[in-house]
Amino acid sequence: MPSSTAEAGAAKGAATSTGRPLVVVESPAKAKTIAGFLGSDYVVESSIGHIRDLPRNAADVPAAMKGEPWARLGVDVDNGFKPLYVVSADKRQQVAKLKALLKNADELYLATDEDREGESIAWHLLEVLNPRVPVKRMVFHEITKSAIQHAVDNSRELDRRLVDAQETRRILDRLYGYEVSPVLWKKVKPRLSAGRVQSVATRVLVERERARMRFNTAGYWDIEGTFDGPRPDVNGVTSFEATLISVDGRRVATGKDYGEDGNLKTANVAALDEAAARSLRAGLEGASFAVRSVDEKPFKRSPYPPFMTSTLQQEAGRKLRFSSQRTMSVAQRLYENGYITYMRTDSTTLSETALNAARAQARSLYGDDYVPEKPRQYVKKVKNAQEAHEAIRPAGDSFRTPDQVARELQSDELRLYELIWKRTVASQMTDASGQSMQVRLGARSGSGEDAEFAASGKVITFPGFLRAYVEGADDPDAELEDRETRLPPLAEGDRIGVAGLEAKAHTTQPPSRYTEASLVKALEEMGVGRPSTYASIIGTVQDRGYVWKRGTALIPSFIAFAVIGLLEQHFDKLVDYNFTASLEDDLDEIANGSGDSIAYLQRFYFGDGVPGLKAMVSENLGDIDAREVNSITVGRDADGNDIVVRVGQYGPYLQRGDERASVPEDLAPDELTLEKIEELLSAPSGDRPLGKHPELGFDVVAKAGRYGPYVTTVIPEGIKAEPRTASLFKDMDLDTIDLEVAVKLLTLPRVVGVDPADGEEIIASNGRYGPYIKKGSDFRSIDTEDQLFTITLPESLAIYALPKQGRGQRAAAAPPLKELGNDPVSDKPIVVKEGRFGPYVTDGETNASLRKDDSIESITTERAAELIADRRARGPSTPRKAARRAPAKKTAAKKATAKPAAKKAAAKAKAPKKA
Repeated sequence: MPSSTAEAGAAKGAATSTGRPLVVVESPAKAKTIAGFLGSDYVVESSIGHIRDLPRNAADVPAAMKGEPWARLGVDVDNGFKPLYVVSADKRQQVAKLKALLKNADELYLATDEDREGESIAWHLLEVLNPRVPVKRMVFHEITKSAIQHAVDNSRELDRRLVDAQETRRILDRLYGYEVSPVLWKKVKPRLSAGRVQSVATRVLVERERARMRFNTAGYWDIEGTFDGPRPDVNGVTSFEATLISVDGRRVATGKDYGEDGNLKTANVAALDEAAARSLRAGLEGASFAVRSVDEKPFKRSPYPPFMTSTLQQEAGRKLRFSSQRTMSVAQRLYENGYITYMRTDSTTLSETALNAARAQARSLYGDDYVPEKPRQYVKKVKNAQEAHEAIRPAGDSFRTPDQVARELQSDELRLYELIWKRTVASQMTDASGQSMQVRLGARSGSGEDAEFAASGKVITFPGFLRAYVEGADDPDAELEDRETRLPPLAEGDRIGVAGLEAKAHTTQPPSRYTEASLVKALEEMGVGRPSTYASIIGTVQDRGYVWKRGTALIPSFIAFAVIGLLEQHFDKLVDYNFTASLEDDLDEIANGSGDSIAYLQRFYFGDGVPGLKAMVSENLGDIDAREVNSITVGRDADGNDIVVRVGQYGPYLQRGDERASVPEDLAPDELTLEKIEELLSAPSGDRPLGKHPELGFDVVAKAGRYGPYVTTVIPEGIKAEPRTASLFKDMDLDTIDLEVAVKLLTLPRVVGVDPADGEEIIASNGRYGPYIKKGSDFRSIDTEDQLFTITLPESLAIYALPKQGRGQRAAAAPPLKELGNDPVSDKPIVVKEGRFGPYVTDGETNASLRKDDSIESITTERAAELIADRRARGPSTPRKAARRAPAKKTAAKKATAKPAAKKAAAKAKAPKKA
């Protein structure tokens, strides 16, 4: 694993320079904060994240290595899994800057984060910079002046075990992705990806959607009553509500008694239908109700532990409606600017300093009665002691209240800081205590049935930690456990008045879809992945088109169904929850020194008694039936015909025999009921056949697309060819266009000629913003669409001879649509602009498209910075068609009954997204 070349060089070299120490951190914002604490005696610079990684594509592979058979993987699996690390093109300038600064330094402090990834970044810096001065590893959990000075005074050596664990993880993920993803390209769809954790997370979502698809709703009834007690409560209220729980000693069935098939799971319950409920209600009119039992007892509630990464993501999702990525992006800024401790942690422990600060603040704000005699200690098993940071808490020896930092923080930052502050302070407060009451009351109906009702109440007598913090719930309509429910004073034998009885209908509900918060919780409970990676995982499955969001719910696409179906059938071990969780234990063993990296990778890739990854791929590839894995059975009609959704090259479509219809992008899989299927299959297609293309021989149809009417060739199944597509001109009509005009349109884009000066072709084409000519990367608008067929080479050269601000050039850069604050990384102003492919935000260095749920009107500086940070973290990319992400909501389009290949037109009509 990691070599020690640089370390040996550093050990040999004696510091001969009289320069200042060089401190290297990951981000410019972090560097700026630390530089302010260390002063002019130190030079603080950023590596701007990872400086090298495994090659992302063939272009990254050094020329000397291109002939190596393992260069595609970037890992020499036959030579001790030696990785090929390269400095990415966008980091070479920064590496050169760091090397130049190092020449004048007398010490090098590697001050990256103290976790596996941070340790790995430090090791890569050591390898690339090859320092000849003393090297020190500087670690801290918060960015405050005292913490930074303590880190300088108490440096340590690089932890090679953490590096080994992180490098093993990186190599493992590369092998998994690069071996399995090509299977998906061949059998499902190009540009998909598989991943050790992302595939398991996708499976969790698909299995939940399958359960919803299997679910059959059941209806049941009960009776709810409003009653009057004989004595008022402290507020003078006597009324309370109670629900029917049993009839003649048999418990009344509720939703939990029904299975997903809609049938009762339990025989010994009373299932009331509408007639029975209404009859019983009528029989209870005028009945004499009395209290049969009162069970009153005290209760106590203890505060919640301080936040760790996963619980912060969950609670920020519930309370603040933040996505996991947004939460981590905001937390990163709070950490780097010295407001909170390190935000990637599995620990719920607090240092003695933090315990004292929290207790002091609770005492100051709420009084001595709200602080227990001894500090509260929260114990959570942390698998890797090397990563046992503190919990996430406000930074410093004493905590600043939200009011004290309000003017310094932006909106999202303040809201998240307040959440962390409240949770930390509440964790050191006393229990909440109160009284709970369970009441049973009943009567006999006029026909002799015994009906018993139940009511429950809870009164908080001492709020304790609830003064500071109440945890939320995934369902905003759910009653919080901590909310009071008061009942009037009641005693056994009391006569109760009836204010009203109502028979109520209920229906069982399918299992709820996962939200980001509940998915994070599920993955953590299964031990899959690390909390610090959940945000990026959730982002990845959305970017790949596996998942889209409706409100906060995560909905898997039919592509996800196909991918997970393939993996379950042919690579079941790779998406097995227990197997994936055990990988984390294996990596932990490497991190604590009890496991061997090479031996582990050898078992994973080549196998040890059971097939390894390499054998799984080679042995299964030929057995995978692409048509089978891309077919999802969604029902059977009255005649016994199977109805399937097929994941075609250009999108999912329904098929029943010879009938076909496109599946709307915004239709969730569980909403594809038999009624909806019949509606889609019977709907007119909206396509107008024009005839056969005289040269190509394919059918030509006119269609209404998302971006307007267009014509396209229809490629029959089994023929590998790209359909030709062209938009109608503005003066053309979908109902009147004929084959001759369509064939002419399909000749676009047209080569006008070659510029004799530079040998470049000039092409005439029609775009989303009108007709234009193009030479290389130089685009010039032309006046009319008809010119696309008539413009000559001399006319084109005349346009290019004009200055860019003159005739024929696109309008000068439009002013920003909106101006925002400065980006926290580049410290440059962020603006919203209208791009060729839609609105985007930019700080002048990095552009990032607005996502589905973003709008120009509502976007904030924090959200824009989050989008830019996410785009910056992904690095430069080669131009490609964007994977389908969360589909935009739209009105249901008319469905095509033509062969699904025709759907390519819609795909081409959709402009690629700005990176």
